[in-house]
Amino acid sequence: MPQLTLGLPKGSLEAATLELFRKSGWKISGSDRSYFPSVDDDSLRCVLTRPQEMSRYVEEGSLDAGITGKDWTLENDSDVQVVSDFIYSKASMRPTRWVVVVPQGSPITEIAQLAGKRIATEMVGFTRRYFSERQIDVDVEFSWGATEAKVVQGLVDAIVEVTETGSTLRANGLKIIHELCESNPQLIANKAAWGDPWKHEKIEQISLLLNGALQAEAKVGLKMNVPKERLDTIIDMIPSITAPTVSPLYKTEWFAVETVIAEAVVRELIPQLLKQGAVGIIEYPLNKVI
Repeated sequence: MPQLTLGLPKGSLEAATLELFRKSGWKISGSDRSYFPSVDDDSLRCVLTRPQEMSRYVEEGSLDAGITGKDWTLENDSDVQVVSDFIYSKASMRPTRWVVVVPQGSPITEIAQLAGKRIATEMVGFTRRYFSERQIDVDVEFSWGATEAKVVQGLVDAIVEVTETGSTLRANGLKIIHELCESNPQLIANKAAWGDPWKHEKIEQISLLLNGALQAEAKVGLKMNVPKERLDTIIDMIPSITAPTVSPLYKTEWFAVETVIAEAVVRELIPQLLKQGAVGIIEYPLNKVI
């Protein structure tokens, strides 16, 4: 049987990615010490890899495909096929941002003022290219960690750091003066693997089902029974992807109505539906919406 070697992100995105695969139909499991988790699909071989290195291994062909942040593909300047963009992180359904940060009391308010200054970051290659393209001469050094502390202590003039909301940076007495790029997880593929018909189809299958699982996030199914005389009123009340499903109940003047809606809407909608005559309302979770 042919097999696709798929890289999964080790670290902060690991748990969220494995849960996304579970909702997509794949059960991936392994011990904390294993870099080769088992998967209930003989056509897949999974390898846990640091996101920072993923695009290099995909580009060279050690991995046929992998999930990594867009930021690390940019950092490595990798020549890979981007198959799909996903919006999720370790804690939310939003992209992250790489930003230029200085102390709150710093007189620096724009990146041009960093000319001749020292910047610390984990994303050295992209940062150097970004400033070079704008003809701003800066000294960019690699940060092994505790990057925020370096600018607080005055060891560097600024840092380039990743954030979602910026709240942690502000809490540490720092301010964002510029956004370099937005990042989100991506499914990327080796170009030779992408050109192989079987591997191409397998990668497309993974992309389709992962996107379906993400589409189902924050959505629920809702079904109810509705009397004939209230049907049009209730149909007008409920949102749906295309239109609600309506079917007659056997030998009655009642109809079964089913739809998919945003979970946040349900708490306001259900009391209104009851007032309009709907009964037997059932809310249920979804794994995929395709």
